[in-house]
Amino acid sequence: MWEFSTDPELARELSWVDQFVDAEVEPLTYLLGNPHDLAQPGFDRLVRPLQRQVKERGLWACHLSRELGGRGFGQVQLALMAELFGRAQFGPVVFGCQAPDSGNAEILARYGTEAQKQRYLGPLLDNEIVSCFAVTEPHGGSDPTLVRTAATRDGDEWVIDGEKWFSTSARYAAFIIVMAVTDPDAPRHGRHSLFIVPKDTPGVEIVRDLAFAGEAEPAHGHVRYQGVRVPQANMLGEQGEAFAVAQARLNGGRLHHAMRTVALAQRSLDMMCERAKSRVTRDGLLADKQMVQEKIADSWISARQLRLLILETAWLLDTSDDQRLIRRHISAVKATAPRVLQEVAAAALQVHGSLGLSNEMPFMDWIAQGIRVGLSDGPTDVHKIVVARDVLREYEPGDESFPDYYRPIQRQRAREYDEAHSAHEPEAAPR
Repeated sequence: MWEFSTDPELARELSWVDQFVDAEVEPLTYLLGNPHDLAQPGFDRLVRPLQRQVKERGLWACHLSRELGGRGFGQVQLALMAELFGRAQFGPVVFGCQAPDSGNAEILARYGTEAQKQRYLGPLLDNEIVSCFAVTEPHGGSDPTLVRTAATRDGDEWVIDGEKWFSTSARYAAFIIVMAVTDPDAPRHGRHSLFIVPKDTPGVEIVRDLAFAGEAEPAHGHVRYQGVRVPQANMLGEQGEAFAVAQARLNGGRLHHAMRTVALAQRSLDMMCERAKSRVTRDGLLADKQMVQEKIADSWISARQLRLLILETAWLLDTSDDQRLIRRHISAVKATAPRVLQEVAAAALQVHGSLGLSNEMPFMDWIAQGIRVGLSDGPTDVHKIVVARDVLREYEPGDESFPDYYRPIQRQRAREYDEAHSAHEPEAAPR
């Protein structure tokens, strides 16, 4: 049975989230800096009370199971929430599901030892600390199989040497989960392991921080590891299982990122429509111009298409065990979300004219964020390849010089069908 409805109880919660984000969370963008900087002036005064309200409402860290203090929401429910708080910079932090902490908490919960959970998971879930996930390296781009950072066994310790690039929130993190080669002779996806590295471990050096276009401050670390020693007890999961462990944190996170993209696209559309109905040219409102109407129509359609694709994918995650189909849908979402955000934000910018181009409006930042979404967790090109290859597996090549659907072949087949059935039909009785 197919339906597009929301459970009444969830609908009430979503209504509260919508109003709460609008009134209490969105203003934080203009009062505070990076959401991961827990030590910044004003964080405790402004953010902690909002987090308490979310916890009292039972909406804290809903991506986690009930055993870990979450609501155990399914992916559809999480996507609907992310769509609302995703429009605010501090939304994920206020609701306890900010990246990369949410994904790191998931793999700690699933693969961490009891000692690891006690030391790192509890404080991370309570947002007492933040974390970092370090895979990308300067030479390797988005391909994790090219990781060179190496961990060498030395008794009961591992010695890590290498460099990581774009390690988000490294400067604020209490610990970093580092992917490193532990068995260079193993098959490609069995060479790597994950290690929990406290940031104050000797040999961890933040070379510098980089910022993406549109970000107020640099927060993506270029981190060097020189003779960094961690005990065997700091390995997360089994040796050689880094890819399997890391994959467990990606699927849901990719959907939540995409739904936040929908939130920004919708916000762009809202601004565009308000501007179109407010701005008067010499012969009428912008809203009366067909070119502006086309931009509004195309933007609304694109945002709705992306939203429905995400919700279908979330539904599959909740109901299906077909990992190949899920992977195809997630890659489709990842390939679509960047384009939609860029196109809708660019249309809104155009309707705002020179004001839209200025740094007094967010459109250039959102266009840049669309480009960023197209590079994070694998570039758009790679995800399109995943979709195409998976779709093509469902088809077989034709055997003839002309395809089976060639019209002359279909006509001949139809005539043969008609003749075969006509031969068995009883003659009409005479009148």
